[in-house]
Amino acid sequence: MLLSNLEIVPGRKITKHLGLVQGSTVRSKHIGRDIMAGFKNVLGGKLTGYTELLQESREEATQRMVAQAQTIGANAVLNIRFSTSSISQGAAELFAYGTAVVLE
Repeated sequence: MLLSNLEIVPGRKITKHLGLVQGSTVRSKHIGRDIMAGFKNVLGGKLTGYTELLQESREEATQRMVAQAQTIGANAVLNIRFSTSSISQGAAELFAYGTAVVLE
């Protein structure tokens, strides 16, 4: 499965447009990560716990998007974007979406 944030793939032709595919995950903060992040905000430094949480969330949302694309017969997802939104205090959704296509 080819994944790209471009609208086209140079040298490849889109033979079929299958539409929007998406994947999301909702994650909540961990109390231990919140405490450490609070210290880092005061003292400065990289928020490793949150960095790892966001990376895991992006990977999970992307995997769900790819699974949906495979289900409808795509061999590529183009114009991929990521979005986040707050669901409630301490919880957020990470959303991945793109256009499922068949490339020659």
